[in-house]
Parts: sequence; C-alpha cells; structure tokens
Amino acid sequence: MLDHLFMSLALDEARLAWLAGEIPVGAVAVCRGRVIARGRNRKEEKGLALSHAEIEVIEAASLKLGDWRLSEVTLYVTLEPCIMCSGALLQARIGRLVYGCPDPKGGALDSLYSLAEDQRLNHSFPVRSGVFGKESTALLQVFFRSLRKQFKEK
Repeated sequence: MLDHLFMSLALDEARLAWLAGEIPVGAVAVCRGRVIARGRNRKEEKGLALSHAEIEVIEAASLKLGDWRLSEVTLYVTLEPCIMCSGALLQARIGRLVYGCPDPKGGALDSLYSLAEDQRLNHSFPVRSGVFGKESTALLQVFFRSLRKQFKEK
C-alpha cells in the first residue's frame, strides 16, 4: 500500500534526524502520488523550537507548490503531531495526515486532543494512525534509552 511506502520514507528522515543528534521524527509530503517535500526534526541544529519535522515539510511543500493551501497534500509523519504542528496543519489546510505512533504526552490529533476533527474549527482533515507504528515507537524508545544512558554515565 502507498501509505506504507511513504511512511518508510518518513522513517528514513527520522533516522537521519537521529544521526544528527535530534529526536528521531521524520515527515514526508505527498501530492498526487509524488513526494514533494521531506523533513525531520532540526531543533538542535537550528536552535529553534519551531523546527519540528512537520513545520519543515509544510514550509517546503508550500514553496514547492507556490501556495500555502495544501489541500491536495498528504503528510506522513512518524510521531503524532503536537499542538503547534496540528495547528500548522490546520492553517495549511492539509488534505490528509498519516502518522506512525501516538504521542501520549503531546499528541494533538488522538492522544490528548482531536484537533483534526474539531467542528469548531474552520478546517478538518482525515487522520490515519499506526502505519509503521511499532517501528516508529521502537526508534524513539531506543533513542531515549541511549540518551538516558549518556546522562547516567556523566
């Protein structure tokens, strides 16, 4: 299925984030069956709280399409988006979102909130969860275990 193919590319981006010392979250934007943007967490690299994978991809996709409205775009991301990123997805009028694993402490689409389907807002979008969820979860768990181990050794 195409969702698995595109999510595997988002996982590749997450692995690149890890190699750069970032929390391993990756994202890919797809329009009409073609990848138009890729991104990953870059908060440490850029020193900016806004440099989440989703924000990076929304910006790149908007520049590629020449429009802030991304209604024909499906965004694939390895971790359930936070409040900031979910708000950006709503503002960008994203067409659809697919994510890997839930974020029980910060997820704003299913875990803590349901912003994608909140009828009080002027946009909504379908969400599919759990695509390569085990792989996304495992990547994050191993990353944080190794980080905690580094701190204990100091």
